[in-house]
Order: sequence, then structure tokens, then C-alpha cells
Amino acid sequence: MGDQGEGPAGFARARHAAFLELMSSELPDGYATQEVNHLTLAYFAVAGLSLLRELDRVNKDQIAKWVLSFQVHPEANVNLDNGQFYGFCGSRTTKFPSNLVKDPCHNGSHLASTYSALATLKIVGYDVLNLDSKVLLLSMKKLQQPDGSFMPTHIGAETDLRFVYCAAAICSMLKDWSGMDKEKAKEYILNCQSYDGGFGMVPGSESHGGGTFCAVAALYLMGFIQVDLASNSRESAPIDVQLLLEWCLQRQAADGGFQGRRNKPSDTCYAFWIGGVLKMIGAYHLIDHGALREFLLTCQTCYGGFSKFPDDELPDIYHSYYGLAALSLLGEEEVEPLCAELGIIAAAL
Repeated sequence: MGDQGEGPAGFARARHAAFLELMSSELPDGYATQEVNHLTLAYFAVAGLSLLRELDRVNKDQIAKWVLSFQVHPEANVNLDNGQFYGFCGSRTTKFPSNLVKDPCHNGSHLASTYSALATLKIVGYDVLNLDSKVLLLSMKKLQQPDGSFMPTHIGAETDLRFVYCAAAICSMLKDWSGMDKEKAKEYILNCQSYDGGFGMVPGSESHGGGTFCAVAALYLMGFIQVDLASNSRESAPIDVQLLLEWCLQRQAADGGFQGRRNKPSDTCYAFWIGGVLKMIGAYHLIDHGALREFLLTCQTCYGGFSKFPDDELPDIYHSYYGLAALSLLGEEEVEPLCAELGIIAAAL
């Protein structure tokens, strides 16, 4: 890449800001198949701009109003024990009936969309404590299963660590833990730690960078593990910290990047998923910072944004956000500090 729009040692800040501004207003047609995740895609764009200190490029009040329009409210005099989840839908289409979904209520509320909605609202300065969260949390608790896991929707779907994390993050942002049984959730998480120290998405599955982040971040948010856990051997912890630390450190590959699983190539997003774990347990200083930064910069594209792998030609919004999030953990001077456990800038807390 040329020098135009580049900051220190090749960080193309101006290009990234322009790319995310464009993505915040109009997505390329390649994202049409992800329309049901529209709210989450918006989160990546807005959160990325906040990391670059470029939120003035968008209308924050308009974004808040748009996000709030996805919230599902119960009808008057409805029985709240009907099993429905009253959170946020992921897109406009999920509000309408579908022949593929046997749900006569047409309520498309989803835990991941609800997390994305609350995080985006906090980033643009909306006080989420102004929301009527009682019904949201009451109905969310009904998604928790006997083993402590969560279904993402009231009509049923897979249960894994992603949704335990979403539930914990939602409760944390709303400052109200009535939406989940923390002890049950903890037991489910502990059952997901593998023999090698990482966490699989479900009990008995292969350790995975994303699952490991969800496990540790949920435990951290729920108050079951503390800061600097790895350096304080006297601190009791419900998980095997030393095995976890070893597994995470082994994920940094020879090219400086992080792999999500053993024998996989380095991928931009895992610099955040695994870097975030190391940050939370106080062991981030043990990685090779310079090598990781160099890897991340090779994942920048000439159009702005980041790709999944080095030297891929086209960026995508997912890896663009997580590339910036990883640089934030590294302390990049032109990137805003991040609250890793919630996925929002520290200034938005």
C-alpha cells in the first residue's frame, strides 16, 4: 500500500474509517444472505468507527432510534409466561411470518441480536438503563436450559457458549442479573473446558478460540474470575488457569498471528478472541506484540478494512472490526482502548 492515509508504521487509519463509514450506510450485495443479522453487522461498523474515534461520521441519535425499532414488546395484557423472548430482532425480515418457522407469534428476538443492540446503543451514547428491561430479562431467563446453557430464541436452536456469553453481557450492560442463573451458567461453562485447557463450544468438543473467549468473558462478567488471574497463583479459580494460559499462548503462530484451533492458519479475528482472554487473565504481556502487529497490518487491504488472512484482496466487516479490536488490545496509539469482555470502547461504559 502507498503512504496516503497511513499512520505510524503502515496503519491505514484513514482508509479504515472511510471503509467503515461506507459500510455503516450501505452494505454490498454480498451481504444479502446475512440480512437476518443486519443489527449485528451494524454493530461491527459502529463499533469499528468508535475504535477509530470517528463516530462523528455517523448520526448517533439516528442510529439509536433505528436500533430501538428492533425491540420486541409484548402485546397488552399478554401472559408473560408464554415462553416468548422479548429482546431485539436481528433484522426487519425476522419480524414477519415465515413458512420455514413454526412460530405463530412472529417474534424473531434473538440473544445475539439483543447483545448487538445493547452494545451499539451504549457506543452511541444511549443510556440502556432507560430501557424497560424487566420483561426482557424475565423472558431471557426462560431461555436458560437445565444444564445452564441458553437457547438463542424461544423457538429453539443450538445451545452453546456463545449464548451463555450473550446472556451474561446483556445482564452486565443492564446492571441486572435477574435474567440468568449464574451458578448454572458457571457449571455449564466449566463442563466445556477441554483436557488441553481451552474451551469447546459445547461440553466434549474441541477447544476453540471463540468458545474460549465466550467462556472466560462470561465468567469474568459474572464475577467468578478476577483480573490478573494468571499472575496470582494464590487466587482460587473455578477453571484450570495454567492449562488455559498454555493453550492460549500456543495459539500464536510463527507468522505472529493467532489460530483459532490447533493446526489451523492464523486468522485476523483470533488476535482478538484469544488476545482478549489473555488480557482478561492478566497474561497479555506474554505474547509477541511486535509480531502480532506486523501480522495484522498484512491483513489490511488497499480498500481499507481487514481481511481474514494476510494478502487477501477484499475486506469484510467482521474481520475489519476484530482487526481494529486486536490493535486496541495491543495499545495502538490511534485506536481507542477497548473493554474486551463487553466488546465496546472503555469510554462507553
